[in-house]
Amino acid sequence: MSDLTVELAAHVARVEIHRPPHNYFDEPLIEELAQAFESLDRDPACRVLILASEGKSFCAGANFANTNEIATGAARRLYEGAVRLFACQKPVIAEIQGAAVGGGLGLALVADFRVVSSEVRFAGNFVKLGIHPGFGLSYTLPRLIGMQRASLLLLTGRRIGAETALEWGLADVLTAPENLGEESTKLAREIAEGAPLAVESTRASLRRGIAEAVRAETDHEFAEQSRLAQTADHQEGIRAVRERRPGNFERR
Repeated sequence: MSDLTVELAAHVARVEIHRPPHNYFDEPLIEELAQAFESLDRDPACRVLILASEGKSFCAGANFANTNEIATGAARRLYEGAVRLFACQKPVIAEIQGAAVGGGLGLALVADFRVVSSEVRFAGNFVKLGIHPGFGLSYTLPRLIGMQRASLLLLTGRRIGAETALEWGLADVLTAPENLGEESTKLAREIAEGAPLAVESTRASLRRGIAEAVRAETDHEFAEQSRLAQTADHQEGIRAVRERRPGNFERR
């Protein structure tokens, strides 16, 4: 696994992405993550997973080299990998620093809990790119923070910081950047102290049907992204974001 490391100690597995500074993902990386999660599911020594990343940002989204990749098999396989992540049987804690933007926000919502540093920022900026949300966000975000707040984030594309994320339930623990690893490990060990069969059974009940729902939602998201990827507004959105300006959209 060239872009991941997996370390297991005291029943806690740390799965860390190594694509600094911003940890953009693509289909091969999501496949590696899915394989790691499934391997740890089979390991009785593992009771909790921490999903972390090296660098300035937790994950700044998907790294598609060109728009056409959205409508290819690579994008579809990426979403198949996302469903496998949501099917993980053991609790997952996301350790989040810096930006969790676009697909990076979707990846953060794979986890049961999010431990965040004080400089974190969350955004689902898809509408600014002229594209539909992906990675199951149109299902997972309303489920987590409610339809109204999810609509506010996804229809405006605005960013929110750590305090707002904590208030809204998007973050569970807020800490200083230098304490991030310590706090995520502390929560993981607290969960790992429970009887593992009971923890997994309870979690399965709480998350019953989530992988199936994400599969259905990503099928819909993929279809909408494929359609919108062909529009002039999407091309303008990419240019506008790169140039750090509002988009001049023409509904075409």
